[in-house]
Amino acid sequence: MKNWLLWFLIGVVSILGGLMALANPLAATLAAEKVAGWVFLLVGLLQIVSAFREQALGATLWAGLIGVLGLFVGISLLANPLAGAVSLTALIAILFAVVGVAKLVMAFQIRSTRFFWLVLVSGGVSLLLALLIVSFPQSAARILGLFLAIELLSNGASLIALSLTRRPTA
Repeated sequence: MKNWLLWFLIGVVSILGGLMALANPLAATLAAEKVAGWVFLLVGLLQIVSAFREQALGATLWAGLIGVLGLFVGISLLANPLAGAVSLTALIAILFAVVGVAKLVMAFQIRSTRFFWLVLVSGGVSLLLALLIVSFPQSAARILGLFLAIELLSNGASLIALSLTRRPTA
């Protein structure tokens, strides 16, 4: 973390995003689902375009199939946002679990600093959110936005803490 100020600002942006998501969790759920739909659609299109630029038939075939799959997922998410929100629930749970483990590892790397507990708790929050999402998948449209808000707030706090450990002392 050479650029401590950049990490600090990313933490602030994460906290602001968390506050906005907390203000309207359903809108946050639907916004995340729409963004994911457009990303899959764009990546699918780009994958298909790149498939036609490949020389080998096998590479062209695989790239084309992956592109078509991306298009299908993107269109599905955009056509039916509530069903897409349920599908994204599983992906978000996996993301939160991975991020939680990464934060726990980072916490133990900075255990001698005063920010150890903040990063450790943030990792625990991420893991708890992943567990709660898996436990209540039928509530995806209602709770996913709330959990995204909590994760953004927790992530912002840990990024700010980590950036302050890297801040040069003057």
